[in-house]
Amino acid sequence: MTSLTTRTGDSFDPSVSRLAREIRSEVAESLATRGSGNRRLDLAREASVLEAARELVGRALEQRIASTMAGGGNPPDPGYERAVADLVIAMLFGLGLLQRFVDDPSVENIDVNGAARAWVTYADGRKQEVGPIAESDDELIATIRAAGARFGLAERRFDSAQPELDLRLPDGSRLSAVMSVTEHPVIDIRRHRLSDHTLGDLVALGMLDEELAGFLAAAVRCKRSLLVSGAMNAGKTTLLRALAAEIPPIERIVTIEQALELGLDRQTDRHPDCVAMEARLPNTEGVGGISMAQLVRRSLRMNASRVIVGEVLGDEVIPMLNAMSQGRSGSMATIHADSSLGVFRRIAAYAVQAPERLPLEATNLLLAGSVHFVIHVDVGDDPAAGATSRAGPRRRQIASVREVVDAEGSMIVSNEVWRPGPDGRARPAAPLRDATATALATAGYDSRRSALARPW
Repeated sequence: MTSLTTRTGDSFDPSVSRLAREIRSEVAESLATRGSGNRRLDLAREASVLEAARELVGRALEQRIASTMAGGGNPPDPGYERAVADLVIAMLFGLGLLQRFVDDPSVENIDVNGAARAWVTYADGRKQEVGPIAESDDELIATIRAAGARFGLAERRFDSAQPELDLRLPDGSRLSAVMSVTEHPVIDIRRHRLSDHTLGDLVALGMLDEELAGFLAAAVRCKRSLLVSGAMNAGKTTLLRALAAEIPPIERIVTIEQALELGLDRQTDRHPDCVAMEARLPNTEGVGGISMAQLVRRSLRMNASRVIVGEVLGDEVIPMLNAMSQGRSGSMATIHADSSLGVFRRIAAYAVQAPERLPLEATNLLLAGSVHFVIHVDVGDDPAAGATSRAGPRRRQIASVREVVDAEGSMIVSNEVWRPGPDGRARPAAPLRDATATALATAGYDSRRSALARPW
């Protein structure tokens, strides 16, 4: 999507918006008469439809320019024309006025509280109010509803009967929206600025050092099952992608998510045999829904070398642990937790609420036989930027790595083999068990030397 550049401060020029809405209606009607509106299309990827739309927009602009000049007016600035054309395309195939922020590589989060108010958080920590981003709440809802119909594996409703929406945008960003339960529609977009990267790239960004990168790379290679924990926006998905980059391309991967986000199936050079599965909500009759727990169970019949669960949110935790312990070693998942130790409490809470009502002792036995390492990601001040407050630049960093050893009744026995150093970033701590050290050594890890080079 072409970035929109004509703005008044951080708000779009109102005259551009008015003209773009006018032309959008004409173009949408013309496309519908060609049959484009009679079936569900992922229009953002339909090159022929997009090209036809651009041609129609160009003609509409030419007609208006000719009319203006015939009446004695001056031709518009080329930048103005380009902004109108880009906005029309964004309204038809993207997120309208929000699209310019989705296209901005420096933007990290977009939070919208109705059509009139929106905030953008940048990668350097700045948070700025922008907007308005739609003419009305109804227009904003229509924009999000159209996105739900176009993007994803299946059409997703967004209305008073289904007031929640989770969606992956074409660039990999995650969109979450609610309506009817709030005074105004609320939209939150989490942009993934790093969608195709390796552990080496994260070393360069300061998330971890070379020794820990070598350790984690070896853990993936020797098929240790990993849980990545952290708070919201801590960088769990970013780290999970980088860990997955260490999986040999010969292996078959199945990813399971509430809403597609990881995008490993799109990295065909790195992961040529990857299947992405997405949970599905039931229809208006309450049927047809497929939960993440069902998908995890289904993955056991798909000849997967590894199963990757994008985010453990509830009762899928038990089938996930079963998958890890039943010949799917090397599988991975992310989970919300405040520390690597807190992961065990979170899993126990999910398990006791699941349909199986698994007691603590049984949960711990299952966990100890499934998970090898818990990797905790935290967010701290960026010393390179001289940040001293929460409002300043922040650095995502791995703070802890915990090896799961065994279970004893209501307790999980574990060793924090990497723990926070003076700067909050993980440093070597407790020694590994002999069996673990031997396994990692066969996969290329040497505690005296980084092992980032892949053996294939």
